[in-house]
Amino acid sequence: MQQQIQRVAIQGFEGSFHEEAARILFGAQIGIQACARFEEVIRAAEDKTLCDAAVMAIENSIAGSILPNYSLLRKSSLMISGEIYLQIRQNLLVNPGVTLKDIHEVHSHPMAILQCLDYLNQYDWKLIETEDTALSAKHIHQRKSKHIAGIGSALASKLFNLEMLAPDIQTMQNNYTRFLVLQRMEIVEIVNDANKASVTFHTDHSRGSLARVLTLIAEGGINLSKLQSYPIPGSDWKYSFHADMEFDTREQFEEVVKMVKPVTSEFKIYGVYKKGLNA
Repeated sequence: MQQQIQRVAIQGFEGSFHEEAARILFGAQIGIQACARFEEVIRAAEDKTLCDAAVMAIENSIAGSILPNYSLLRKSSLMISGEIYLQIRQNLLVNPGVTLKDIHEVHSHPMAILQCLDYLNQYDWKLIETEDTALSAKHIHQRKSKHIAGIGSALASKLFNLEMLAPDIQTMQNNYTRFLVLQRMEIVEIVNDANKASVTFHTDHSRGSLARVLTLIAEGGINLSKLQSYPIPGSDWKYSFHADMEFDTREQFEEVVKMVKPVTSEFKIYGVYKKGLNA
């Protein structure tokens, strides 16, 4: 990624999967601007006095798309400059010396608990839902509790001096979250070897209008790796479409854009970037 990245906005607290993704992308030395809500992440990245970029989750291989974040992306002035697919590995975190027999309660975000139910159901533990996996880990460390465990990342374990009493307790091992890198337009660098782009468009909603767009994309030799619809605010059951396109050359993508624009009533490119790898 770009060398000028010094501070990155993320949703969640230190030790979260957002922070893990950001540090894989930009290195351990970056500063983190932790935000409670995704709206705050967008605002922080748009403010050049606060951050150089944001890392924002957009979809999960099990839970699916995070639809509100597509809306935030549409309303923002930010561009997509990269992505990463992070494997979500959940671990049972405890204070040093705590054993399975000591545990009475497990605290974590409801999604993390849901992802680990097959493991948790083996024990007669009380499951307590909290607002964030990493924050739960922090509280367990601060309280020095012997009877409370958490579920969280290896990074949270390291940051809060917790032991991973049971690693990889998630039911589905093939669980990935896709994170987007968002930056202000003026600092996004052109990626010469780009092979992926994200766009949004809507049609005139006449019969076959979406099919015409999809046919042109296919005829241009482009792989449509994602097509996500979302309602146009204030409209009468009309939808915009977010599309992720994968291609061989930037010229190929630009040629398809020329063909598609005339048959859409609105077309916007969110970013042209390098397809992310699994981490």
